[in-house]
Amino acid sequence: MAGTSRHDREMVMNAKRQLSACSDPVERLRLQCLTRGSSGIKGLGRTFKVMDDDNSRSLDLKEFLKGLNDYGIMMDKKEATELFLLFDRDGTEPSTLTSSSKEVVMQAFQKLDKTGDGVITIEDLRGVYNAKYHPKYQNGEWTEDQVFRTFLDNFDSPYNKDGKVTHEEFINYYAGVSASIDTDVYFIVMMRNAWKL
Repeated sequence: MAGTSRHDREMVMNAKRQLSACSDPVERLRLQCLTRGSSGIKGLGRTFKVMDDDNSRSLDLKEFLKGLNDYGIMMDKKEATELFLLFDRDGTEPSTLTSSSKEVVMQAFQKLDKTGDGVITIEDLRGVYNAKYHPKYQNGEWTEDQVFRTFLDNFDSPYNKDGKVTHEEFINYYAGVSASIDTDVYFIVMMRNAWKL
């Protein structure tokens, strides 16, 4: 869900204000990304994907530091190393979803997972997502299945776009979205409105 330009401006101003008083490295990273607007965190993610020099689908410390620098994140090497170690302690980035946010994300997942098998597929989307209003369907450029597949690809793992979205992939997507939203309450309201929960 893209932020409105007014919301983006407010978010940028709030993040800049909060940044000067913040000392927590994770929060400083989040705030620096938010100073770039609602897509700031996604932009950092894209930068890290490019920085994965050895194509290992993970970043080592050198790649992480280079990604922060290339994206313009102002952080000294010691602080950036501490941040890397926080994310790397078990080999995966920790989820940023609170239990109440995760609950509403799972409600959305269950709404889409019509078969209840724990995986969202094109067949699950039929009757839940109306492809006929998509502009590329309307102009004849895409079939209904292509619209569904593109929709699923938004949530699918970037390294394994198989047209199937698991619980984990759906949660990971929304963990990234929630990281760019100021409050848990706003995230929950956004999810309820977007998915009509």
